[in-house]
Amino acid sequence: YADRALRSASAGLDDRDRALARQLAFGTVQRARTLDHAIETLGKRPVRKLDGPVRDALRLGAFQLGYLDGVPRYAAVNESVELVRRARLASAVPFTNAVLRRVAEGIEGLLARLPEGPLKHSYPDWIWDVWRRDLGEEDALALMRAQNEPPETVVRLVRGEIEGEPTEIPGAWRVPRVDEQALADGRIWPQSRGSQLAGLVVGSLPGERILDLCAAPGGKTAMLAGEVTAVEVNESRASELEENLRRLGRDDIRVVQADGRSLPVELTGFDRALVDAPCSGLGVLAARPDLRWRSQPLPELQLELLRAAAGRVRPGGTIVYSVCTVNADEAEAVVDASGLDVEPIEEWPRFAHRTRPEFVQTLPHAHGTSGFFVARLRVAQ
Repeated sequence: YADRALRSASAGLDDRDRALARQLAFGTVQRARTLDHAIETLGKRPVRKLDGPVRDALRLGAFQLGYLDGVPRYAAVNESVELVRRARLASAVPFTNAVLRRVAEGIEGLLARLPEGPLKHSYPDWIWDVWRRDLGEEDALALMRAQNEPPETVVRLVRGEIEGEPTEIPGAWRVPRVDEQALADGRIWPQSRGSQLAGLVVGSLPGERILDLCAAPGGKTAMLAGEVTAVEVNESRASELEENLRRLGRDDIRVVQADGRSLPVELTGFDRALVDAPCSGLGVLAARPDLRWRSQPLPELQLELLRAAAGRVRPGGTIVYSVCTVNADEAEAVVDASGLDVEPIEEWPRFAHRTRPEFVQTLPHAHGTSGFFVARLRVAQ
């Protein structure tokens, strides 16, 4: 959870230093596979055999040498060596210095010679295989490049005014940075355009009963009109959900800590449901740099949750199924397996799925936002 660790570690920095820390931390974690290849090829030492602090320092130095313009070579080497010294590994200092000097001399050429693919862009092979299968090689490469770049900063405007520019998604504003005071006051909520789109597709109305089956942290939940019941299985995340909803002025939403697959019997007869299911997260890798190294597809769980929601919605009611991933196994395949009737999403033609236009699909390299799949389904009468 590099994004959360960085948030607390950089709290005392000014905006400029925080931005640099983010670039260094995110870039080093994202590029770990490529950096390890460079260290092993040029430094002649298997990375897996190194002490953790030495490995981390080498990666950080190699990232600066290979990917950052404006950082003097001597500074990248010396600062990384100093990290090893501060870790009280004095015996490893000469080794770290020697490896980084070899990396400094050869990393530019090594990176340039790498063939296009998962090693060059630092992704696990399985992600490359999935994207190439679903999108084709050209778009798979474009998607890999896009998710190695910083994502746009977008917030949902809850109330008041904000410095920024409105986007094509109602309520979504592109901003230079997140205003921490406005966030604390509940006037804004950091949320990508793709994520906000999923909330809007629900189309909930005042007076309707709405079920949000996987609600935390609450960004989409707070967008829902009507009498909303928000479900979260994890106790700490349920508490976080309640706090976030209070801050956003949604004290009217009922939070239930429960497994969405086995809800209390009284939770039934809803007009609409949102199933923003847990997933591999392959659409949000730019914002969560370590996720690519621990991600797992979850189609079985997703199908169970979708079917559970269908059992709690009245006949003729609708379910929106969304996942923040780019993986047909967790998207179209889950919807198809559910047996539910598809209600085409026609109000957002710009984001229509390339091969299944009845669905919405946002893609980082095509739309400049996080990758989401959204389907609207109807329970049989």
